[in-house]
Amino acid sequence: MAAPNSIDELYMLYMKDVYRYLLFLCQDRHTAEDIVQETFYRAYLYLDSYKGERVKPWLFRTAHHALIDYKRKEKRTSPQEAAYFENLQSRVTPEMLFLHKERLSELGILIDRLREKQKQALLLHDWHELSYAESADIMGVGLSHYKVLLFRARQTLRQLQREAYDV
Repeated sequence: MAAPNSIDELYMLYMKDVYRYLLFLCQDRHTAEDIVQETFYRAYLYLDSYKGERVKPWLFRTAHHALIDYKRKEKRTSPQEAAYFENLQSRVTPEMLFLHKERLSELGILIDRLREKQKQALLLHDWHELSYAESADIMGVGLSHYKVLLFRARQTLRQLQREAYDV
């Protein structure tokens, strides 16, 4: 992909992918939204140092580091209740949209039961369609180790699905 011309262009192209990635990792849409903003803020600051690499992996790596920083900072603060904000949402949706969201939710719960590294490996490659090498680079592991993580994540997810639907 050609080098980005502006931060607006980057945001329009990749915001939804970065948001979904972060949402699956942190399981809180408000936190994911905050970290997406932080990711694109950092991208804006370091756009001049962009080295011509692929933009999407660069953004995902930036998002991953922003999430790590957020989790570190979160450990030093007291948690706040999000139940109030969840109740403000309108729950009225068309049936098909509801069924689709329900299936994604079930899948998200199963994915959340995976080990952290397996979860991240699965999301980067299967959901965000990054290559093995790009995903391994984002995670900071070797390519062969990444492939093992992805294989085990898929294997565990299949087993969890069987258990969930056989009961």
